[in-house]
Amino acid sequence: MVLCLVVFLCLQVLDFITTIVGFSLGGYELSPFVRWLTALGPTTGVAIAKLGACLLAGVCLWLRKERVIYWANYFFAALVLWNLAQILRVLA
Repeated sequence: MVLCLVVFLCLQVLDFITTIVGFSLGGYELSPFVRWLTALGPTTGVAIAKLGACLLAGVCLWLRKERVIYWANYFFAALVLWNLAQILRVLA
């Protein structure tokens, strides 16, 4: 489970970085909730979303629902790949 949590936290950091880079290249947020949070500023909004994800992971651990974090890792890995693809598309 420790490895799963480390992967989760790394994916949160990668998603934060790739999202901010995407914003700096003229991209926009597809998630309505995160888009709403970015009204506070792009970096602040995405940081709040990442903190929320980490808090939800903590709740999953507390409720002994570690499997949710395992599956969330697949979602966030796909999200990071999507962000990278969009960044490369803009840079190409």
